[in-house]
Amino acid sequence: MTVTAGGAILHAPTAQAATTESASTSASTTKAAATAVTSKTTSAAALRAAKVARQKAKAGKAVAVAKKQVGDPYRYGATGPGSFDCSGLVQYAWKKAGVKLPRVAASQFARIRNKVSWKHLQPGDLMFFRGLGHVGMYVGKGKMVHSPRTGERVRIDKLGGWRRASFVGAVRPGM
Repeated sequence: MTVTAGGAILHAPTAQAATTESASTSASTTKAAATAVTSKTTSAAALRAAKVARQKAKAGKAVAVAKKQVGDPYRYGATGPGSFDCSGLVQYAWKKAGVKLPRVAASQFARIRNKVSWKHLQPGDLMFFRGLGHVGMYVGKGKMVHSPRTGERVRIDKLGGWRRASFVGAVRPGM
């Protein structure tokens, strides 16, 4: 049997092969497009997971550095290493973890984009209190490390009722 296709004469087996080939090409193109979309989604998820893992590693280092400062005296405007004010302590700790933060508490809150609720705090998050007048670092298990005020030393405190009542917000540096 002979079939005419676009001016070319094809024998039946060739015509059938051409039809099958174009159908399979169409199917493989559709499959490739679906794979590309899935691949993009998968790679985006993988990139996000890697970014989160890097942030957690940096946060762990920042928490460790801040905890090592426990016992150092508070001094207004101090950024360490021997004494700290509240924002100087968290700036110092995150700097040691490789993340640059603004100097004062209000700027730290304003310029770090990743805002976090009380319910979603993770170690390394910066917690702000009293109208952005004080900052501490969440260390996990309902506690924070901070440099409280003149005459006091860097310490770890539980996050009790007063802290909850004066809580303004939190941010997650390093993202």
